[in-house]
Amino acid sequence: MRHKIRAATALLVAVGSLTACASPGQDDQAGTGWSYTDDRGITLNADKRPERIVAQVSSAGALKDFGVNVVGAFGPLVRDDGSTEPEAGSIDPRQVTDVTGPGYGEVNLERLTSLKPELLVSGKYAEFPGLWHLVQDQEDAVKRIVPTAGVVQSGIALPEAIRKYKELARALGGDVDSQRVKADEDRFNAAAQRLRDIGTRMRAEGKSILAVGGTKEEYFVVVPARNPDLDYYVKELGLPITTPQNPDVAGGGYFERLSWEKANAYPGDVLLWDARPASMKPEQMKENPVFASHPAAAANRFVEWDAVAPMSYASYAGIMNKLADQLETQLAR
Repeated sequence: MRHKIRAATALLVAVGSLTACASPGQDDQAGTGWSYTDDRGITLNADKRPERIVAQVSSAGALKDFGVNVVGAFGPLVRDDGSTEPEAGSIDPRQVTDVTGPGYGEVNLERLTSLKPELLVSGKYAEFPGLWHLVQDQEDAVKRIVPTAGVVQSGIALPEAIRKYKELARALGGDVDSQRVKADEDRFNAAAQRLRDIGTRMRAEGKSILAVGGTKEEYFVVVPARNPDLDYYVKELGLPITTPQNPDVAGGGYFERLSWEKANAYPGDVLLWDARPASMKPEQMKENPVFASHPAAAANRFVEWDAVAPMSYASYAGIMNKLADQLETQLAR
């Protein structure tokens, strides 16, 4: 459901000190140099480990949680009220340079260049050719400034997605075996067990969860298997999240598009709503009378889905505990 809305103007700029070559399947660690093969099968080689890193905000948050700081970030970073966007996780906006451009998928190339970056990191979705949050011409321009690393974020379960960021952080010098990270992993596992227990209870009671969102133009039902977190919640933790019957294959199969006239097409005892800024809040969705008539909507049985949070133990320990709290509250009503 990661739409690339429009392209932007490319700017020809200087090439960074890191080089990239298509060399899938191996790391070439020569001498005292640095080498890393990303999830696109591209091997990055440098004389030394990159230190000046720019990343898409959720990637930046994941790297920070594993002990790697970034100098710049792009994507949703700060809310209108000045608080940090959930997508950015633990990133302090005051400590990074925001290189986001004026539109979706755009980067302020001059500001990016001024940071003298040595590596740019972003997520990678198998259904789309480029890096997340970069439209194609912007990605082409970025690659003329700095080499890029893509981390796969689709077709795998949440623990594997987290491990991928952990290993990238290790390659970038993060102390991923620290007591803090181990404590984060313990909290993650404890939160997972809470959701597993809730899933057992809900299935025993014959109750289900429906993951939904909406814009002015359409209502959508999310496909759990296409999202690492929801896939994990269903397959490993047993949360009874409904799968819609007609996914939008052309859009990657992440959701089923429906008109608002069909906003009660699927039942669900609890509605897991997409809390991203682009999706409507529950009270806005309930302005549509069809959706408002859905039994769960009428009873205000909503819980939040943080759809694009940083892939780290720290991030998801908090998210899963919050979800468990909200589900327990709704099930007690």
